[in-house]
Amino acid sequence: MLTLVDWLVVLGYFIVVFLVAFGVSRRRETRESAAGYFLGNRNAGWFIVGASLFASNIGSEHLVGLAGTGAASGVAVAQFEILASLILLLLGWFFVPFYLRSGVYTMPEFLERRYSPAARWYLAVISIVGYVLTKISVTIFAGGIVFEALMGIDFWTGAVIVVVATGVYTVFGGMRAVLYTDMMQMFVMLAGAGLVTWFGLQAVGGWDVMTREAGADFFELWKPATDPNFPWTGILLGAPILGVWYWCTDQFIVQRVLSAQNVQEARRGAIFAGFLKLLPLFIFVVPGIIAHVLASRGELVLSSPDAALPTLVSTLLPEGVRGLVVAGLLAALMSSLSSVFNSCSTLVTWDVYRKLKPQAPERELVVVGQLATLVMVGFGLAWIPMMKLISGQLYQYLQSVQAYISPPIAAVFLIGIFWRRVNSQGALAALATGFVLGVTRLGLELNRELVGSGWLGWFTHMNFLHFAIFLFVVCAAVLVLVSLVTPAPDAARVESLTVGARAEQGESAPSQPEYRRDVLASLGLIAVVLLIWWLF
Repeated sequence: MLTLVDWLVVLGYFIVVFLVAFGVSRRRETRESAAGYFLGNRNAGWFIVGASLFASNIGSEHLVGLAGTGAASGVAVAQFEILASLILLLLGWFFVPFYLRSGVYTMPEFLERRYSPAARWYLAVISIVGYVLTKISVTIFAGGIVFEALMGIDFWTGAVIVVVATGVYTVFGGMRAVLYTDMMQMFVMLAGAGLVTWFGLQAVGGWDVMTREAGADFFELWKPATDPNFPWTGILLGAPILGVWYWCTDQFIVQRVLSAQNVQEARRGAIFAGFLKLLPLFIFVVPGIIAHVLASRGELVLSSPDAALPTLVSTLLPEGVRGLVVAGLLAALMSSLSSVFNSCSTLVTWDVYRKLKPQAPERELVVVGQLATLVMVGFGLAWIPMMKLISGQLYQYLQSVQAYISPPIAAVFLIGIFWRRVNSQGALAALATGFVLGVTRLGLELNRELVGSGWLGWFTHMNFLHFAIFLFVVCAAVLVLVSLVTPAPDAARVESLTVGARAEQGESAPSQPEYRRDVLASLGLIAVVLLIWWLF
């Protein structure tokens, strides 16, 4: 349990977060301008963009889950983090120019400009429902666990504290408050997780001792194609598909680069976030392996692999440091929750309310956004008691539904940006096909005991990364075939939203020193990724 010193550290963290958030919320443009409230007035620099990308992505359940999987099976789970570094380069170099050039506020709005209003409605509705059922609920659930396991506060009380505290500064501060608190929370997260790794390595006897006692299999990033969890085929081909959807097309993430001053700042923010995403292997996954080694020696007791991080925090860390680590867990939790509140309210305001009332003044849109955030907070609070009624297995499947609907979205965005010929009919056919196949797979999984062998058994039981490959290929084929047998889209309308227009307009000439630095930084990131793959 926490001592007085730990509680003072945690209290100091809350005070700083609220001082930063309310200092930002006092700015007039945050209260009066839609661009100010939803996109931080589009003037964020690369450091803030990159820090927010990282902090929004890393939630408490992320920390606990990575450490837990590390304790159970080693470093292979870090492949998702490492691949994210490369996908972030794709975001910065290929997607960002089209997003910023189009001036959109949301990803559904971009989809409408590239395809049709129907495509916009599909993505908006899917995103809003998905955020409420998955991102908001799982983050609140993890917050309750953090309070109960490490702070001795009742689960429900802790969950309510997290929702209300995060909701208050998100409602008043909007995107700017989210960006600046994310930046601060990034430092707290990295410091807390880094200290867990440091003290853990001291306790286990150093890196060499840990690797020897854990065994070589624990330090292999590449697993056989038959591995049930992390087959190399799924990692190499399936994980990037999910990564493109999450990092390049999901409002929750992309809203950060939409807030950048310009293309260059957004691109540099994505590159910076790419370097940050290499750290989880060492500061989130390795502590799990440390816990595994200590448990195998009998020096600590793990009730389950997911208890690895809380157990290390409660048994190894001195007072004060323990408080900082708990603050880091709360930072991860609150940054993710504030980001999803803000992104969801942006979708509700921009893709639902503004579509129904296009002449609404900016001040009205800001008020609607604040009310939408309050509604999201209400949904979050209402969802807390529902969690007791949902079995762990069903809850796990609810989380997987996003993985089943993301490949068609990735296909529509990716192919739509690189090829002008695909049209709205093809996009809608691909999205509908992907939705039907994804929901079918989910339904079959829920009733897998009734599924026999044959092709239906293959469809139901294949690894979810392999299913992502299958679904992406099918949806891409549908998109292309339907587009080719229907009229081509208006060339003038889609020209600025495809890759060819970038070269024609001469954006970011290679001779510019800033551009060369970005290229070198990107190549450096790729080199580090290759080095990690070679070492592990």
